[in-house]
Amino acid sequence: MTYSDKSTERLFAAVASMQSPEEVKALFTDLCTIKEIQDMAQRLDTAVLLSQKCSYQKIAAEVGVSTATISRVNRCLTYGEGGYQIALERMEETEKTQ
Repeated sequence: MTYSDKSTERLFAAVASMQSPEEVKALFTDLCTIKEIQDMAQRLDTAVLLSQKCSYQKIAAEVGVSTATISRVNRCLTYGEGGYQIALERMEETEKTQ
């Protein structure tokens, strides 16, 4: 999926301009509802568990998402733009250095 309108490009630039996790948190808190943030966090948790080869049943029980959500995240991991993979790799690098 590609976004190319001015508003979405501005959003992505704003997120990229944040210089710390605290700044990202502040921006997301202002931009999103609590539910939207929780949904995004659950999708990322799902991606982490999928990358660890966990079963859909384990992910559904552990994260509290539907199998439809798990399937969507899995499709993005397999056929998406690579965003999850970049995030997962960088999160792993950060964990190694801490």
